[in-house]
Amino acid sequence: MPSPAGAPTRGGAPATGPDPVLDDEPALRLYRQMVLIRRFEERAARAYTEAKVGGYCHLNLGEEATVVALMAALDRTDYLFTNYREHGYAIARGIDPGRVMAELYGRTDGVSRGWGGSMHLFDVESRLMGGYGIVGGQIPLATGAALAIDYRDDDQVVMCLMGDGATNIGAFHESLNLAALWNLPIVYVVVNNGRGMGTSVEQASAEPELFRRASSYRMPSSRVDGNDPEAVYEAAIEAIGTARSGQPCLLETVSGRLKGHSVVDPAKYRDRAETEALMAADPVAAFAARLRERGVLGDALSAEIDSEVTTVVEAAAAFAEASPLPDVATLFDHTYATPVRNDSRRLPGQPLFPIGASMGAPA
Repeated sequence: MPSPAGAPTRGGAPATGPDPVLDDEPALRLYRQMVLIRRFEERAARAYTEAKVGGYCHLNLGEEATVVALMAALDRTDYLFTNYREHGYAIARGIDPGRVMAELYGRTDGVSRGWGGSMHLFDVESRLMGGYGIVGGQIPLATGAALAIDYRDDDQVVMCLMGDGATNIGAFHESLNLAALWNLPIVYVVVNNGRGMGTSVEQASAEPELFRRASSYRMPSSRVDGNDPEAVYEAAIEAIGTARSGQPCLLETVSGRLKGHSVVDPAKYRDRAETEALMAADPVAAFAARLRERGVLGDALSAEIDSEVTTVVEAAAAFAEASPLPDVATLFDHTYATPVRNDSRRLPGQPLFPIGASMGAPA
């Protein structure tokens, strides 16, 4: 699994070059999920412009191949920690798109009851252990979850997703070091979209081939073309198997985002050539072309998938629209897993002490 210096990037061959990794049915299933995530994210961007989605909103547009392949490789009992660009992962993990959209809308039927929003999806049943708004905030927590699995001598694996920018923080290196020392069952996945917000990887990282950082901890690592779902799936299966056997590893998937860092980012830091190259590498169109060449996807089936996906996404938006807003009284209901004495339930703008109460005596 380790990649020697100068090794070619896995999955980098033209769309029609490599032999199929997946049979027709699972390949079509991945393609349908990619289309679903693409349409969902486009609908979410529209809802944001309509002021139906509040706060921040980061989309998986352009990263669909990486998203669906990674999730297909995980077992249902494995655990997933993500960053704030996680809508597609939640859907591919099996969470109903309506519940995901309702969370973006801040509604009670959302996966986090409307209090998490776009960046903080969480679902115990699917073992999605949260999206995290702080860059790299999920990395120590995922490492701790892997330690718990190892302590219990269980068979699950943790997958911890992050962007390229997170590899420059201390928690990344501390976590990988501990995982390697303790042989924890975890796969760290760096989704390298080429930009930490607006800064290129080459400008921010002395070693821009990020998978090589694992060598500091004698940890197996590889780099794969994130626009190729079959290549990502193959690499993820190998990495997960390695982690399940008791050796952590790092997988870097190279997959550019088609839009800015968030829905309000116009991406003016990109020149025309970079934008055109990203559009030309669109993973949804590329995988559709590959399936057409194999004879797996034709015009009729393509139109059928588009129609089905459109129906699902519009139903998700309607579900979110109809879901009620959370009552402000529930704001603190899930701050702690168990009751904590003297926890503050003071709302913004409320006084610290009741009006008229003396500072020196109980109210």
